[in-house]
This record gives sequence, C-alpha cells and structure tokens, in this order.
Amino acid sequence: MATFPIIDMEKLNGQDRAVTMERIKDACENWGFFELVNHGISIELMDTVERLTKEHYKKCMEQRFKEMVASKGLEAVQNEIDDLDWESTFFLSHLPHSNMLDIPDLVEDYRKAMRDFAAGIEKLAEELLDLLCENLGLEKGYLKKAFYGSKGPTFGTKVSNYPPCPKPDLIKGLRAHTDAGGIILLFQDDQVSGLQLLKDGEWIDVPPMRHSIVINIGDQLEVITNGKYKSVMHRVIAQTDGNRMSLASFYNPGGDAVIYPAPELLEKEEKAKAYPKFVFQDYMKLYAGLKFQEKEPRFEAMKAMEIAT
Repeated sequence: MATFPIIDMEKLNGQDRAVTMERIKDACENWGFFELVNHGISIELMDTVERLTKEHYKKCMEQRFKEMVASKGLEAVQNEIDDLDWESTFFLSHLPHSNMLDIPDLVEDYRKAMRDFAAGIEKLAEELLDLLCENLGLEKGYLKKAFYGSKGPTFGTKVSNYPPCPKPDLIKGLRAHTDAGGIILLFQDDQVSGLQLLKDGEWIDVPPMRHSIVINIGDQLEVITNGKYKSVMHRVIAQTDGNRMSLASFYNPGGDAVIYPAPELLEKEEKAKAYPKFVFQDYMKLYAGLKFQEKEPRFEAMKAMEIAT
C-alpha cells in the first residue's frame, strides 16, 4: 500500500519544485487527500488555537455533551447507531460574514486567535487553489474566480471535539461522507487519531502530525475538474481514550456561484458525459439530506435539473 502523501511546501521555492508539484498532482488524482508541512501558518498561533479550543470544550461544551449522551442512553447501546455522530461541534463563519461575535461563550483571546488562524487558512487555501490551477493547466486564479459568485467565496470552520467513546464499534465519531464544498483544510489533534479515508476499498488512517494541515478535495472541485480530481469518502472513528480536536475549515463557492467543468479540461468526446452545471446553493440543499450517502446520485440529480447553458 502506498504511503499517505505528505507535502513539504518549503520545497516549492527551490529546485525540488517540479517534484513537489508532481506529488500534489498525484495526491489530488489518486488520494483526494494530502498533508502539508511548512505551510506558513505560525506554529505559535497553532499551539494557541489548540490550547484555547481544548479549554473552551472543557469549560463550555463537555457538560452539554455528557447530558446529550445520558439523555439518549448512548453509554448502553447494543446495536450500531447510524443516525448520530459522537462529536461536539460549533461552526464559525468567516466569509462573506463573520459570526464570531454572535457566539456568546468565546473568550476574547479565543476570538482573536481564531480570526488570525482563519486569515492564515484563507491565504493558504487560495495559494493551494492556484497550485491546483497550475497542475491542471488552468490560468492562475481560475478556481478562485469559479468559487466567487457575486459576493465572494463562503468560508468557515467547524470546530469539533470527539470525546472518549465507550462503544466505538457501534457509534462513529463522524459517519462516512464526502465533503460538499471546494477545498477543506484541517488542523487535527496530533495525539489522538481517528480520521480515515477510503482508498481502493480499504479504510486508511490519516496520520496525526504535529503542526500539519490536512487537505482534502470537495465535491465542487470534482465537478470543475470533470472528475480528474475526486472527493473521497472519509470518516472519524471514535476512540475509547483521549479527546480528539478537529478544526476543519471549508473554503467553498459562494451560494450563487455557478459550478461546471472547466471547458479547458473537457476533451471533445467528453462533453456529452461531462459533470453537471448548477448553482452551488442548490447542490447544498440536496446535500443536506444526503450527506452520508454516495455522492454519485447527487451529481445525477443535479444533472437531471441542469440549468440552461
């Protein structure tokens, strides 16, 4: 089995650039996932964000989670649970509008750290989109423009904790799914594992690494590349020990962005069987009810209601 792709972004600035770009291309085409080191986000900032995220969970969310578990009787389940995830989450919206001030129990230090972190992640997302453009032979800025819509991209961070679970064989931390959006940048716990992706019919661990950022391809990039890059099923396995922290930042198209395969990537004979053309928010409405199912029927449903070209 090939080893999980780890990309050193510092090597993009030297004589190893061509080899590094090839590794990114291979990861996008064959894995749908890769892990970045030396990505330019300050280690001190990442440590601060991790500390404050864990403190916030302990102070504001842990008791609520325990009460939810008790109310649903989850400690004593005997059969597999397929309609619930063993996770405690909240969502921070960054673009086009921030909701940071609307979340009452965030201390000011945490708000500031998350603002700084989001700014670094946004910059990294846009840098990555241009690297993908280069590998695909698209003009620089094509993917950012494709995501833009009338108000710019949507961008936000799902802050998750996966507490210790007594029955990880019966309750998933997060059930298997592909991500609906564009490009996902994940800062995950380096002590507690759990994230897995499906490759060649096998579940493979995404290795926890200190100060790395894990990247994965969303459904919209699969459409724009007409399947050259694919979104991949992934899941989180709950653990009996340790609380896993996960900050997944989603750099997605604007709600009214029209998504379709890049014409430059379509061979003449491919045009008839190209991925559909649709408005991103319409896809999201469909996805909301079908997140934990295979993605292909979603694409087929969008093709059936395809907008006029």
